[in-house]
Amino acid sequence: MKRHIPNCITLCNLLCGVGSIIVSTTQLIDLEWAVFLIFCGAVFDFFDGFSARLLHYTSPIGKELDSLADLITFGFAPAAITSAIIIHILGYESLIPDDGTMIDYLSYFLIFLPYLIVAFSAVRLAKFNIDERQTCSFIGLPTPANAIFFSSFAFMPNLDYIPVWLLEVLVVVFSVLLVSEIPMFSLKFKNYSWADNKIRYIFLILSVILLVVLKLQALTYIILCYILFSVFDNFSKKKNTQE
Repeated sequence: MKRHIPNCITLCNLLCGVGSIIVSTTQLIDLEWAVFLIFCGAVFDFFDGFSARLLHYTSPIGKELDSLADLITFGFAPAAITSAIIIHILGYESLIPDDGTMIDYLSYFLIFLPYLIVAFSAVRLAKFNIDERQTCSFIGLPTPANAIFFSSFAFMPNLDYIPVWLLEVLVVVFSVLLVSEIPMFSLKFKNYSWADNKIRYIFLILSVILLVVLKLQALTYIILCYILFSVFDNFSKKKNTQE
């Protein structure tokens, strides 16, 4: 029976992603609930691997199921939230205005472009499954970080004033980052020494400060800091190697 526990937790992750998509596409309740479900999915995503290691049981189907769940929760769900935010900014309650006329094709393009995240997340997860370099760090932006970045826009106080073009550009840029060859550090600690984990400690301290000051609005800036810190860390390592 215990061998099914990790997969059941993975399915909870999947269901959180499905729930987030339903909330963001129907908008029957506040969009923040869609984001909350992604956070719940991230918790389940952590504990499925944790439980598998604790129970000393891993399986090929568990690995594939985990990727499928991550694609829904960290690919499809944040794309749906971003699309819903764009619809809100444009002022459309539905895809068909009250006067019966159809929205122009440009608006359709703007609304559906965020789903580019789904395609690039699928490629990212497929690469991760066969890439043996990503055991202790990441190559490219992890899908959970990408999901947190876009979904956390829902917490912005002046959501109506976010330029749509900025969101569209960010979708393209972050989609490229998902499949890029840029090394990015993970929060896995081999030891707890300052010298070996300086970049991690600084990032975590800064993240806590941002959360205290900006609350949930800080999540967007935390992911940006994560990317910048990773680039800086990679540049520093290359420089030290050359010297």
